[in-house]
Amino acid sequence: MEQQQLSTTKRKQPPSSPPSRPSKQARRPSRAVDDDYTDGNQPYPNSILASTNGALNGNHHGEPSEDFDEEEAGSIIHGAATADTAEWQATIEKVVRNVVSIHFCQTCAFDTDSAISSEATGFVVDAERGYILTNRHVVGAGPFWGYCIFDNHEECDVYPVYRDPVHDFGILRFDPKKIKYMPLAALELRPDLAKVGVEIRVVGNDAGEKLSILSGVISRLDRNAPEYGEGYCDFNTNYIQAAAAASGGSSGSPVVNIDGYAVALQAGGRADGAATDYFLPLDRPRRALECIREGKHVDRGTIQTQWVIKAFDECRRLGLAAEWEDKIRAKFPKETGMLVAEVVLPKGPAHQMLEEGDVLIQVNGELLTQFVRLDEILDSSVGKTVKLLVQRGGADVTVELDVGDLHAITPDRFVSVAGSAFHDLSYQQARLYAVALKGNGVYCCEASGSFPVDMAGSGWLVQTVDNKPTPDLDTFIEVMKGIPDRSRIVITHKHLRDMHTLNTQVMHVDRHWHKHMRLVVRNDKTGLWDFTDLSEPLPPKAEVPRKANFVTMAGSKHPQAVDIIRSFVQIRASMPLKLDGFSKSRRTGFGLVVDAEQGLVIVSRAFVPYDMCDITVTIADSIIVDGKIVFMHPLQNYAIIKYDPSLVNAPVKSAKLAKQPIKQGESTIFFGFNGNHRPVVASTTVTDITSVSIPASGTAPRYRALNLDAILVDTSLSSVCGTGVLVAEDGTVQALFLTYLGERDGHSGRDTEYKLGFATPSLLPVVEAIRSGRQPDLRILNIETQFVHMSQCRIMGVPEAWIERVENEDPERHQLFMVHKVDAGSESGLQEGDVILTINDRLITKVSDFDVMYDHHALTVRIVRKQEEMTLEVPTVSTSELGTTRVVVFCGATLHAPHHAVRQQISKVHSEIYVSARYGGSPAYMYGLAPTNFLLAVNAVPTPDLESFLREVNKIPDNTYFRIKVMTFDNVPWVATMKKCEHYFPTTEFVKDTSVREGWRRVMYEGDGNGVMEE
Repeated sequence: MEQQQLSTTKRKQPPSSPPSRPSKQARRPSRAVDDDYTDGNQPYPNSILASTNGALNGNHHGEPSEDFDEEEAGSIIHGAATADTAEWQATIEKVVRNVVSIHFCQTCAFDTDSAISSEATGFVVDAERGYILTNRHVVGAGPFWGYCIFDNHEECDVYPVYRDPVHDFGILRFDPKKIKYMPLAALELRPDLAKVGVEIRVVGNDAGEKLSILSGVISRLDRNAPEYGEGYCDFNTNYIQAAAAASGGSSGSPVVNIDGYAVALQAGGRADGAATDYFLPLDRPRRALECIREGKHVDRGTIQTQWVIKAFDECRRLGLAAEWEDKIRAKFPKETGMLVAEVVLPKGPAHQMLEEGDVLIQVNGELLTQFVRLDEILDSSVGKTVKLLVQRGGADVTVELDVGDLHAITPDRFVSVAGSAFHDLSYQQARLYAVALKGNGVYCCEASGSFPVDMAGSGWLVQTVDNKPTPDLDTFIEVMKGIPDRSRIVITHKHLRDMHTLNTQVMHVDRHWHKHMRLVVRNDKTGLWDFTDLSEPLPPKAEVPRKANFVTMAGSKHPQAVDIIRSFVQIRASMPLKLDGFSKSRRTGFGLVVDAEQGLVIVSRAFVPYDMCDITVTIADSIIVDGKIVFMHPLQNYAIIKYDPSLVNAPVKSAKLAKQPIKQGESTIFFGFNGNHRPVVASTTVTDITSVSIPASGTAPRYRALNLDAILVDTSLSSVCGTGVLVAEDGTVQALFLTYLGERDGHSGRDTEYKLGFATPSLLPVVEAIRSGRQPDLRILNIETQFVHMSQCRIMGVPEAWIERVENEDPERHQLFMVHKVDAGSESGLQEGDVILTINDRLITKVSDFDVMYDHHALTVRIVRKQEEMTLEVPTVSTSELGTTRVVVFCGATLHAPHHAVRQQISKVHSEIYVSARYGGSPAYMYGLAPTNFLLAVNAVPTPDLESFLREVNKIPDNTYFRIKVMTFDNVPWVATMKKCEHYFPTTEFVKDTSVREGWRRVMYEGDGNGVMEE
């Protein structure tokens, strides 16, 4: 895993963990794009970044910030043992047999950890029982799934048996009987041999390599635990410092001396290129191992106080009396500092008994300066009391404190409901922000589904749900059980960084896409987390009619035009799965009501990208009703939504659509909604009507408008309003102004959006068909075009007679169209470079002329190809064949047939199984399956479609390897070897079914491969 690094100023993207592939596969989106995964340049563990969603810059406690160079952070210098003596070589030969490379997934976000896949190191500490020691940030606080690889490349599954609540170590278990080709041995833990000046070797999986041996010398034994910013941090222990320059993947490496004893555990290091590493002492890991060997519980005591080592000169400034310093120095002549209280948790055992800045003198009458001894006393005193003597401003203060159980304040369960996950606040988080563990609300470890998008990222505490307090997880569960599906409720929440501010929001509860409410509990016997269904969702409450009025714009000079406000409604779309290359889970925009009696609304497809979604329609900023998609145009960037008008008692007005196209230079009125969702209006003029091409998204193909004539106006409002119209003085809508999705930046994850006008006459046939109860089944030419001027047409061989005809018949547009791209798999007969003259004898000089294609199964197309004029009979394609109608979620990858945007951008469709998205922490992510890949075969059996794919993968037993033949978007074949993980990632299928309210039927596949349908 990535190295724990010391710097707290900037954040950066972590290195990718999947196996390397041919260079053309760089087309796969980065983590930030396809998994909504962000990380940073905080100090981070040797295996993964300690915090993935936080934004706290700077150390929170105690640790001075150190210089950091962002350019150097990604190129850590690797030191290697060179010119080792024969004695060192013999030692290393013995050690490497005990070191394993750990490949793992933290399968879902939990506490401070996000869902990730990564690599790390561990070493065998009990060969007979099969115990491996590694870091706690590798084992993680939540669900873990992984395997280890031994030096001879034998592989074995590993399961967690222990992760320390505070210190950075954990213990994994493997089955020794699975290792057949090498004798197993174990490294002995000798924390007593870690001394300043001792030469050491760090033997591990450094920087993702199978084996790396790094040399160093222990330079310090009394360093405070490094602070890694937000996320997991060790505390209440000293760290060992050395110059070894370990990096990504070296987490959990043994630090050995020349005799082959493990004297420390590799944990962290500097990120700025400095050859400095930090090791965890092995006193507590050795004790935990002994307890586990004996079948005992690993007792861990706490008084909920964080201590730090401060030098004697600092202690004197805090009030340490000379007589106590004399006694301490006399008993511990090699010590240079003492323990000082840094954080005392409110409402904890030490609250109002200890204070920050107290210098610890004695515990139970014993002089004490070291963390190891303090841990020993507390761990043996769980459920008992301890007596502490501290110096506070030069005065002796004696307190008697109850010792609590660290495991009891470390979450070992969470609940998954409405697409999000929650658990009680952990000691790790409470300590970081110095807040009380109890009564502060339930911690949201993953916000998605119903819960507000601005709760994404760690640190949010839900205070109330539906006006009921939720101080802890059990209360939260009971409250959520009583909330019906599709309810709209109020929640309040705070952030750990700002406990002063209470945030209030309305949420729409989803218990249909995310039907199951599950309690997930850690099982240390199996190493898995067990799932228990808590309750079936309550049915939705019947919606009742509501009354409302629209706002008015009394100051406007165009009263009939601005009355169009009564035709606008707000649309919110929530997508439970990421399909068709679309990466966002929620979108909000405005739509135009074209039939108030039937509740028909036109909205941009930038807001409603596909029909697996929940739609809500907000009318007059007051009434919220459900909506459903009734039509999605394949080319022209709009969808039509229907809501139930009987639930709306408001003066909604049907927009009157112009039948004649607006002209260049014509005066009009722009009406739209700005970024604050406020209506704005301005008189304007049409400056241009031009054929434009929306750029394709290079990272992952997704829906975009094609072959359109865009209207531009001379008001800046058109560029800041996501939705608007051009409206005449009498209120007639002449054009829609819509948001068009363009390119997506693969690094930042930001979308480029265009705001363009679209003339209304092209809408009329579709709107009229839906009004009359007919479902339009448009037929289209599977091509993308671009306009060409007459000068280019001449060069391409267009005869002068045709050029003359264009000039005569369309004096405003002296242009024709060239075929820029033919969809993959199309047998239209058209080719790239063809210049289109006529379709069914109609001269084609503007995009609206192509509308003739919608009602014909075949078209007569007159073209010029390679300076030769010819006529073709070109078949059209039904748009009903273009939408995604079947989705399979397998091993954390979302699979469906290549959607229309893929066929538009690729030259050959390799199969009907396309990887649209993948989940962090899944087998798909671990083994390198990436969005834009095509799947061709399973275990050498061709799987050209989802039906054959499901048939083959359902034959594969759980936790078993199989092979998938893969083709990248750029035609590079490779083979992925993957292992199933049905416990955390069961196979699920979604099939479009209009008889179901959501429009999709779900099928869950059990281990026997039989599908179980869920309504």
